[in-house]
Amino acid sequence: MPSAPRYELVPVGVIDLDTTNPRIAHALSSYKPPYKAEQIYLALNAGGREEEGGTTTTFHKLKQSILTNGGISQPVHLHDKGNGRYVSIEGNTRVAIYQELKQQKTKGAWEKIPAFIYSDITEEQLHAIRLQAHLVGPRPWDPYSKAKYLRFLRTQLQYPFERLVDLCGGNKRSIQESLDAYEDMEAYYRPLLKPGEPFDTDRFSGFVELQKPGVKQALQQTGFSVKDFADWIRSRKIERLADVRVLPRVLKDPKAREVFIKQDIDAAKKVLDLPEVSDTLQRAGLLALCRALTQTIQKVEFGELRKLKQDLSSPLVQDISETFDSLRGLLEEIGLEPSEA
Repeated sequence: MPSAPRYELVPVGVIDLDTTNPRIAHALSSYKPPYKAEQIYLALNAGGREEEGGTTTTFHKLKQSILTNGGISQPVHLHDKGNGRYVSIEGNTRVAIYQELKQQKTKGAWEKIPAFIYSDITEEQLHAIRLQAHLVGPRPWDPYSKAKYLRFLRTQLQYPFERLVDLCGGNKRSIQESLDAYEDMEAYYRPLLKPGEPFDTDRFSGFVELQKPGVKQALQQTGFSVKDFADWIRSRKIERLADVRVLPRVLKDPKAREVFIKQDIDAAKKVLDLPEVSDTLQRAGLLALCRALTQTIQKVEFGELRKLKQDLSSPLVQDISETFDSLRGLLEEIGLEPSEA
């Protein structure tokens, strides 16, 4: 762990913004270094979201909030480079806003910004601070930026996978899904974009859903590819990205598949023969359903398990996977971490 930081008010004129920050790196890729301050500001805004006090906000809304309150509520984190200058480890947006307010000679105390300063810090410790702040902390990056950063640590810095899990405090499955989703989006979605067409990182969660059990298998079994999937995501044939979970059923049903290709997944779902949930089950409480599910799982025989393993794209496996995700989300909401094999 890095040594304890010192707290100071640091002149904003000696702070450099972190241009390697994954939240804005893809936006800066359209410019040539060295980057101008205006380009970094635009990239911060294009990067989408900054969390301040747990509230998602845009660059301009955060700026207005800082103006209204006369400053920031949480210090930024800086790396002392030892040459009289500092690099923002965490808090790029807030530093940029202070610098802009100072440049615009806005009334207020914008010359210096509250900061925690790290001097003797290794590269790995620096990454650990970022991970704590933006992957598991109160100011998270968007999912695409998280995945981009994890891939950088994994492929460029050769972090062992187990080390990523330890740093993120997450679970192995979600981290692997995030890494695989990033690879697929870069390999198949980005090449589809026309010149000038924006790279919509909000579509990233669709590629995360693609990693769920049986989805890729269903594509292969029905003659489609990940490239086709990327085109469906881009063309909004799948608008609600959680509907990727329904895709195996749609593709395996000839009528639904035809409607999907001609229209979209919303239309295809209407022709699917989805089983109805009985009134009795709908009225059952959570406790009764959990106990019944546990008892049912304990009674599953080896032959049925083998059948499930042989076809991960079957409707039953899709339902099991969706149930697991719902239960995992519930556990996380109440503050418990799902145990992992």
